[in-house]
Amino acid sequence: MSTGASVGANNTSLPAKPRMSFWQIFNMSFGFLGIQFGFALQNSNASGILRNYGADVEHLSWFWLAAPVVGLIVQPIVGYYSDKTWTRIGRRKPFFLAGAILSSSALTLMPNAGILGSIAPLVIIGAGFLMIMDACFNLAMEPFRALVADNLPDSQRTKGFSIQTFLIGIGAVLGSWLPAILASWGVSESAPDGVVANNVKYAFYIGAAVFITSILITVFKTKEFNPAEYEKYHGKNEDAHSGLGSIFTDLKKMPRTMKQLGLVQFFSWFALFGMWVFTTDTIATHIFGLPIEDRSSDMYRKAQSWTGVIFGVYNGVSAIYALCLPMIAAKIGRKKTHALSLIIGGIGLLSIFFAPNKEFLLFSMACVGIAWASILAMPYVILSSSIPAGKMGIYMGIFNFFITLPQILNGIIGGPIVKNVYNNQPVYAIVLAGIFMLCAAVSVIYVYDPGAIKIKEETA
Repeated sequence: MSTGASVGANNTSLPAKPRMSFWQIFNMSFGFLGIQFGFALQNSNASGILRNYGADVEHLSWFWLAAPVVGLIVQPIVGYYSDKTWTRIGRRKPFFLAGAILSSSALTLMPNAGILGSIAPLVIIGAGFLMIMDACFNLAMEPFRALVADNLPDSQRTKGFSIQTFLIGIGAVLGSWLPAILASWGVSESAPDGVVANNVKYAFYIGAAVFITSILITVFKTKEFNPAEYEKYHGKNEDAHSGLGSIFTDLKKMPRTMKQLGLVQFFSWFALFGMWVFTTDTIATHIFGLPIEDRSSDMYRKAQSWTGVIFGVYNGVSAIYALCLPMIAAKIGRKKTHALSLIIGGIGLLSIFFAPNKEFLLFSMACVGIAWASILAMPYVILSSSIPAGKMGIYMGIFNFFITLPQILNGIIGGPIVKNVYNNQPVYAIVLAGIFMLCAAVSVIYVYDPGAIKIKEETA
């Protein structure tokens, strides 16, 4: 692996990048299907697994801190090196491949923490595997968004990120529903304390296979620019040989648009983290009427399975809605599209408090799916037009700060608030998530979007 000139500067005299066909964009983003398959298994099952391993509900958000803390560290570093590293197989692809191999291994370990139960408490081992799994996911994921920005002209970026979001939705639906599907096929969803049920365990094994297969499709089907081609379309970056410490320099110099989007991301991801952590226990206590102490009864297992079902719904809706985003953005603009989507998502989260039964949550999560599609696409579409091409990877990694920091904050305070303020009623954590989603919608209005001018120039 050798380092070469990381190129790219905003230069309006540079030739426009070649437009890509639908299938070229599709193949370029296909690896995200596997990545989100893994994330969906994690998001819909990790809380239940940790509860099975003995975690108390007020401690769940602390265990979930592993994911954003790892992302906070890993993504900027991966972005920095993917900007500067050129290999025979490409610039970003080596990171996809390494992340896929490690992630597949981690997916097989998470539901098997019991094999190391003699070393430490089971819940600690499970939390450790959660951290390892998330680090591997981040290694594979971070360069994907940079790859889309690398290869596509501004006029195709909404389409590119929308196709990526569509594939994310498909992968997440499959990952979220797989444990319930396996249970319907007769695979056991019952297990004693400290043991993960077979339907969840086998779903993680299948997820590992899907993860690595989808990444390999992107690796073999996608062409990256070589250094000379990249410089032709992006210009030469004078900071090409700067050291790792340049992350902090670039952090100080982040574009105005990134700072403004940071507030939007803070509200959005604080909300999402609360939803992921507390949905299973909200269903168990608020919908099924179980005591908060219940963590392994058949009804609690059904709450865990229903979480997977409704998470699949929001991801399925996001996949469909993602394909509509380019058309909506063309009609009303990027910012209004994102704001409208977040409002609908906020309403969906708030509606959970009023749900008369578990089936009503299908509507709630359909609304969340609209917001989720926009969160995965529109901030990156707006951001990618405001940062130097040669620093696309590092700035995409730095942008992840605004995703991880709100999750870390929620992880620290979320559990204690549920116990001491909400009187062990996790549904109020979901209500707070809905309020924060609406705050994100208001924040979008104040974001400066420089991409509109570039799009007019390219399509003129």
